[in-house]
Amino acid sequence: MDYNNLPQEIFNAEQDNLQKLAALFPAAVKDGLLDIAALKEELGQFEEVTAERYELNWAGKRNAKKASQSDVAGRTLKYIPEESKNPDTTQNLYIEGDNLEVLKLLRQNYYGAVKMIYIDPPYNTGNDFVYRDDFSQSKAESDEAEGETVDGERMVVNQKSGNRFHANWLNMMYPRLRVAKDLLREDGVIFISIDENEFHRLKSICDEIFGQDNYICDFVWQNKKGGGNDSIHTAIEHEYVIAYSRNKDSVSAFYEQYTEEYLRRYKEEDEQGKYYWDTFKRKAGKQYYPIECPDGTVLQFDEDGNPISWLRSQARFLDDLKIGDARIVKVNNSWSVQFKQRLPKGKTPRSIFAHEKLVNDKGTTSTGADDVYQYFNKEVFSNPKPVELLEFLCGFALSDGDIALDFFSGSGTMAEAVMNLNADGGMRHYIVVQLQEDLDKILKETPSNKRLPLENAIQLLEEMNKPHYITELGKERIRRAGDKIKAEVEASNAQIKLGEEPKQVPDIGFRVFRTADTNIRWTHEALKPGQVDIDESMLSDKDILDFMPGYTDIDVVYEVLLRQRDIPLSAKVEKLGIGERTYLFADAYVVCLDETVTVELVEALAAVEPTPIKYVFRDSAFEDNISLKDETVRRLEAYIARNSGEQKKAYTVEFI
Repeated sequence: MDYNNLPQEIFNAEQDNLQKLAALFPAAVKDGLLDIAALKEELGQFEEVTAERYELNWAGKRNAKKASQSDVAGRTLKYIPEESKNPDTTQNLYIEGDNLEVLKLLRQNYYGAVKMIYIDPPYNTGNDFVYRDDFSQSKAESDEAEGETVDGERMVVNQKSGNRFHANWLNMMYPRLRVAKDLLREDGVIFISIDENEFHRLKSICDEIFGQDNYICDFVWQNKKGGGNDSIHTAIEHEYVIAYSRNKDSVSAFYEQYTEEYLRRYKEEDEQGKYYWDTFKRKAGKQYYPIECPDGTVLQFDEDGNPISWLRSQARFLDDLKIGDARIVKVNNSWSVQFKQRLPKGKTPRSIFAHEKLVNDKGTTSTGADDVYQYFNKEVFSNPKPVELLEFLCGFALSDGDIALDFFSGSGTMAEAVMNLNADGGMRHYIVVQLQEDLDKILKETPSNKRLPLENAIQLLEEMNKPHYITELGKERIRRAGDKIKAEVEASNAQIKLGEEPKQVPDIGFRVFRTADTNIRWTHEALKPGQVDIDESMLSDKDILDFMPGYTDIDVVYEVLLRQRDIPLSAKVEKLGIGERTYLFADAYVVCLDETVTVELVEALAAVEPTPIKYVFRDSAFEDNISLKDETVRRLEAYIARNSGEQKKAYTVEFI
């Protein structure tokens, strides 16, 4: 069978797009290159009438497109078990790193897998921070090139006085949205919070990236009420939540999630779903006919002699009576005609989140601050989004088993919203991404009248003996929110009545990953003299040649995992009792880091059941002996066929 090397490249949008074009228009892709003229002819465009067309353009747009397609060579996601909560059972992820880099690193595993994205990006008010993206530079080079940085890497203040004020913000948002689109499912939706500063420009780039036909609506969220006396013309009391889809034709209808209070009346249930018995009698209508009761009593007129109006036609009533969807029963010595009022699919959400409903339904900026305050007893975030708002959006956009992604995570509201919804017994999952922002450096760039939350945050982290990063606050908020939900479920279970089913504690854990340099010395990278700065006696010669200083086997396994399609980072990783350094992840992929591959090892790997999808070996184990590689692959194939009783099995072999 054939085998090949594990690819170093994780993200290659150019090749993916070329393959898609080649599938649609074979004549337009020649020798792996796009023939623009041929593509236009395939589309029926045989001459360009004019170079002018309607589009949003800005300084740096071409580079923003390039940034969305460039690879993140030499980078990976490092698993941080000591920062994780319930890592062996959780399906949730907390990822620390620049979100464009993280989105690219996730693209292979989560391509077309995310049902809902919600982001609350910087609003570009003139005091917000934006990212300058250049992943090809080292940190020192980046610091020197940028001149003024906040987190020491990529964050800069976007002042309104700058001549590229809007362009800087667009250059940050455009590549992130382009890559994020690839992660959305065909029926996936994205919600973006924004205010008036960039609302129209955000709509324009979303039209370009997602397509105008996939626009859903602009939700208008009344985020506060009152105040505004210092406004010259108008007190602004609203923000927007822009909604787009990957493919609108595939998106199911939106229905608001029911409250527990509303559901209480639907106590009965049959094979068609929940219902309660409601009166068939109506005060007004057009359905008038007599109904005979079991004792011969006829119901046709009310106590005032007026004809009784019924809900449905006589024919429909008689049919419902036959199948048990209607009944005639005695209530307080009088006959009552009733029907099964079934639980409707739901109420279509309205485009305006009015303030009258906000207090109990979708929250305000004030309630968002209260949500966080309850965990720390002080204000540590500025204007966090309320949990109620995200619960509302998740309620009609996210179903059981779906994944929600927030790559401007901030305070971690998305994680708490998903956990709250899962208290109903659901299994929704979240991935939240946040840059490891240095709060001390941000404090220096913040006006004195807005420093209190930052000062509180730094003091709190100091008390917790944690680094002064926003990610430390986000993780701690999620931990405490999970503990609160667990306590509430357990308290509710302690009060259940006889016959009632106890609630299950939802998934309140998360695995932590952090962007980092690669752990693998890829084949084209020569080991330079003096490059290894650790005690070489701790590692074998092969380890020094194959891997970077400070690596662990698990680090390498996760790098292999990042290069597989459709395998979540929450997949189980376990060490097999085969060889000395052999691992299995997702019950389907074997990574063998043993320095020597023996016949006994190959036979043991072939006996793994069920047969893995892929086997990955370290290349140095074969000492550049191609015939030994061929022999190993042949033996593996023979052993698998013998063990499984099949001549062919769908699996591949790769080398690193």
